[in-house]
Amino acid sequence: MLIRLGTTVSSLAITMFGLVLVTFFIGRVIPIDPVLTILGDHARPELVERLRMELGLDKPLPVQFWIYLKNLLQGDLGRSVMTTNRVVDDIRLYFPATVELGTVAMIFATVAGIPLGVLSAVRRNSALDQAVRVFSLIGHSIPIPVLGLGSLLVFYAWLGWAPGTGRVGVGYVGLTPSVTGFLTVDALIAGDTEVFWDAAAHLMLPAGVLAYFSMAYISRMTRAFMIDALAGEYVITARAKGLSPARVIWRHAFGNIAVRLVTVLALTYAGLLEGAVVTEMIFSWPGIGQYLTVSLLNADMNAVIGATLLVGFVYMLLNLFADAAYRILDPRV
Repeated sequence: MLIRLGTTVSSLAITMFGLVLVTFFIGRVIPIDPVLTILGDHARPELVERLRMELGLDKPLPVQFWIYLKNLLQGDLGRSVMTTNRVVDDIRLYFPATVELGTVAMIFATVAGIPLGVLSAVRRNSALDQAVRVFSLIGHSIPIPVLGLGSLLVFYAWLGWAPGTGRVGVGYVGLTPSVTGFLTVDALIAGDTEVFWDAAAHLMLPAGVLAYFSMAYISRMTRAFMIDALAGEYVITARAKGLSPARVIWRHAFGNIAVRLVTVLALTYAGLLEGAVVTEMIFSWPGIGQYLTVSLLNADMNAVIGATLLVGFVYMLLNLFADAAYRILDPRV
């Protein structure tokens, strides 16, 4: 156990170091001068040189990386040019909104995708199977920008069912004190039901768009796993023993695909936390995706590097979670 734990920690540290190294040097070698971004293209040369020295950009790249790495180990990701705040503080402000959006979308996608995939595999080549496959293919094929803009056009502009973009209505902005960073949870803690229902209504459409895209992938993978499991000899034996169809499907067949399904769910959730950039821009959702995009457009490299490191760290944590779940769900391990 100690050897396995040491190997895991070492792998995590090496991977994180590689991510920091690559991200830092890409951020430094791109043809964008952060000093001119701050001062403007027409700043006086002496001001440019002085700020370059203050930021440490006059030093060689290895020295700059060493300084950045030391600051990173102390929890300092630098200061954002765009917001003038510490990047750590900005991430603490914006990331909970992305987690809230991605978590709700993941719940919707899992609750819908897994049963649809199982039913599709059980009734293979039936009308239900064909309908689920077409539904999943459409969700997996339509680009997120088209799906997001189309949903706004239909549910907001035409039908008037959705409240529009943003995380909450203009009249409710700033009314709920931030405790957890999740607006719906904070509204419940504060006992403000009006803010809760307004925030939940604003959450449904962007979460539904992400959920449909993710559900399509989850249902397809579940169907493929279940078809393979239902053809196994242990399923035939279970049916020959007279076990109920529900027990055969959910206990024997589904129990054997749970290990592989964990990987699909973990990577899908990580993709939601990282890949909600377009959705957040379309729905004006103040999350880490919008923060990263706006920072990139403004050449705010400290913010870009910090947000990128956060996304990579989330991927690694979810991979560790999937590995731990293997040991719980797979009796052979």
